[in-house]
Amino acid sequence: MIDRVCIVGAGVIGSLFAGHLATVCAVDVLTRRRDHADALKRDGLRLTGKTRRHVQVGAADSPFDLQPPDLVIVATKATGLRPALATIGSELGPGVTIMPVLNGLGAEEIVREHGDWPIVSAVTFMSGTKHSDTEVEYILDTETWLGPYENTPFERVREIADLIDASGLKAEALPDLRPAQWSKLIFNAAVNPVAALTRLPHDPHFAAEQSPTDLGQLVHGLVDEGKAVARAAGIELHDDPWEMNVLATQRGSAHYPSMLEDVEAQNGTEIDLITGSLVREAGRRNVPVPLHEAMYALVKGKEDSW
Repeated sequence: MIDRVCIVGAGVIGSLFAGHLATVCAVDVLTRRRDHADALKRDGLRLTGKTRRHVQVGAADSPFDLQPPDLVIVATKATGLRPALATIGSELGPGVTIMPVLNGLGAEEIVREHGDWPIVSAVTFMSGTKHSDTEVEYILDTETWLGPYENTPFERVREIADLIDASGLKAEALPDLRPAQWSKLIFNAAVNPVAALTRLPHDPHFAAEQSPTDLGQLVHGLVDEGKAVARAAGIELHDDPWEMNVLATQRGSAHYPSMLEDVEAQNGTEIDLITGSLVREAGRRNVPVPLHEAMYALVKGKEDSW
């Protein structure tokens, strides 16, 4: 049974998991900053938007100050994954299950570099807006998809999915997560770099194809390149990334992709784990992806400009 969960990373996704799971089990949040942990302990965590709840959570900026968990959900940015694992790794027992929830491909391999824990793969489309260290607005209430990695029993995956469902979030346990991971990878690799470079939020521009200069033409081309790589890798996609893009632009309120937020804050982006992973796989499969290669180089150049 999962009685205690540790959330590593207290951004939007980590806060949404923490704020919901705290209603069905004990939850601790591992933050990067001491003042963030102190604020959570003092004021609790408030969720607004799609749900309204105010919960108490444990919080600390060091794993030495937290009780041993049964499940660790890693919800850092890709650039924070290795530092987070280096921080918590020595404090985790062998039976703890690790569930990274990051964009792109390759997070599980990075987790494995740091220990032999059971790993559950996961991707999520839920999103929100962080108003403060202790308040997050829940905007997009879509599913988290989970699947076993290596030899992790599927029963463990279902147990975690049931816990997430019981908390008020949506989850689906899948025997093979790769089709879902690739659907989101292609979606993210098309949307995130374009948002980062144009500084447009994810809005109807990304689906417009009426004229040759409409942004949807570029996004569709990126999606088609991603689909070609997936086909070469033998992946049958869980959802069509272009349809995912179109539906997301019709939700009424524009969403700020994480890479756009990183560029505006002049922080390192997740381009290596998103577009980089797709470009590397395309190279292994001898599939040409000139649009993705251009996006990769441009975002890396944007980072260098700082």
